[in-house]
Amino acid sequence: MSARIAQLTMDVHDVSLQSSFWSGALGLTADVGDDGAATLYPSAEAPPGAMTIWLQPVSEGKQEKLRLHLDLRPENGDVQSEVERLIGLGASRADVGQSGDEGFTVLADPEGNEFCVLHQDPR
Repeated sequence: MSARIAQLTMDVHDVSLQSSFWSGALGLTADVGDDGAATLYPSAEAPPGAMTIWLQPVSEGKQEKLRLHLDLRPENGDVQSEVERLIGLGASRADVGQSGDEGFTVLADPEGNEFCVLHQDPR
């Protein structure tokens, strides 16, 4: 028996800003609840059981480098265009000590949470 990842939960300081960024970055639909949290849902065309993202409001900001982060892969394979699109949505380039020879580009979302854009499929 095994488990699957059903939902990714992210602590965020500004739910509106982060739901706008991540829904745009991942092509998800944002639904902000009465409790101030937001759920990002996949499209109706997504396979059953597709993962959701829950943005949980917290009062404090990010403290240090994340120990778990997202690795994104552009659907069309055009890494440079995807990096520029994400920067246009509010991402910024991030330095976590990479040498420049890695097979990924490190970015940070508007609140400084690091994530990577992979240059090729991980398999």
